[in-house]
Amino acid sequence: MLISSEIQDSLQKSSWIRQMFEEGNRLKAEFGEEAVFDFSLGNPHLPPPDGFVDRLREIANGPQDTIHRYMPNAGWPEVREKIAVDLNRRDGLPWQGSDVIMTVGAGGALNIFLKAVLNPGDEVIVLSPYFVEYVFYVRNHGGEVVECPTTEDFAPDPEALLKCVTERTRAVIINSPNNPTGRVYTTAEVEAFTRALEEASEQNGQPIFLVTDEPYKKVTYDGVSSPEIQSHYSHTVVITSHSKDLGLAGDRIGYMAVSPQIPQRQELVAGATFANRTLGFVNAPSLLQLAVADCQDQAVDTTEYEENRRLLMDHFDAIGLEYVRPDGAFFLFPKSLGLDDVAFVREALKEKILVVPGSGFGRSGHFRLSYAVPKKQVENSLPAWERLVQRLRATQTDGEATTS
Repeated sequence: MLISSEIQDSLQKSSWIRQMFEEGNRLKAEFGEEAVFDFSLGNPHLPPPDGFVDRLREIANGPQDTIHRYMPNAGWPEVREKIAVDLNRRDGLPWQGSDVIMTVGAGGALNIFLKAVLNPGDEVIVLSPYFVEYVFYVRNHGGEVVECPTTEDFAPDPEALLKCVTERTRAVIINSPNNPTGRVYTTAEVEAFTRALEEASEQNGQPIFLVTDEPYKKVTYDGVSSPEIQSHYSHTVVITSHSKDLGLAGDRIGYMAVSPQIPQRQELVAGATFANRTLGFVNAPSLLQLAVADCQDQAVDTTEYEENRRLLMDHFDAIGLEYVRPDGAFFLFPKSLGLDDVAFVREALKEKILVVPGSGFGRSGHFRLSYAVPKKQVENSLPAWERLVQRLRATQTDGEATTS
């Protein structure tokens, strides 16, 4: 065997998202792009806002004498200061540039945080359903994942949290707006959840970190906004990327910010900065740092996402697919019509619809679809969705008739 047993095992259990993405490429090659309805990958296709493009062009066309050199591993100091100013604008807390580390996306930020805080066997709680890469990130650094179920409508459950916490619990990761459900946690839900986390921290005799992973924070609909988690819990670490809000998924730029309410927070910043270097990131890309620093108040135009969301919700309502209304991100997480979710996904493939089983996100009986796709694809897919549901319902009816 050329690779480690751990990686071999991880490959066998690897993300359904990528598997379906690759299957989509195969089908497109066989049947043509327009005949395949690939909703598998949350791959934002909207272009970055003009303000970002203008700023990036300005930097690239400006003086080049310093911007390509090595810098502090935490990032350009002036960029970190601008991020701190934006955080202060959002929540009123006394953020400083020294609280911020510029990172290679949210994935880089999560890995340097986990590397900095985990001892072997420490536990990290994730709320199911969850972004599947959390599992691999925690295991990268010797930790153990504990799945904490959310409610039927995917709200964080304080009682479930208290049952999941042990003396080995080091951190909890939450994600709102959520991937895969599109759920945005309300202020009341956040307050109840953080009260439970405070209680758990007191029982453990040390604070449990709350990591808020929020790359979709600016992608919300119908006037809904996502609460500032750090305003409700002192030991919060804010992690984000600009993959979705600025349409920079391939450019890998984000940050980790350690709440100014954490005593001796510079120890955590120093540890995560060291991890940024020794994990091989070294520093976040220089040009991207400088460009996003002045674009914290900008975002992509989400009109097409909103239209896709409305088209799918209206159609699913009409054909009887059940889902929790998504107020953010660009995902729907419907129920799989009472079928095993993997079986549902395989049936959807017969209509050339590519979606991802909910069990890949820690919640069986559902499937995830991403509507970060061209509107024409959504419109063209509607008859295929109807055929799929009619066929599966007919099969279920026939099965009931046979057994009666």
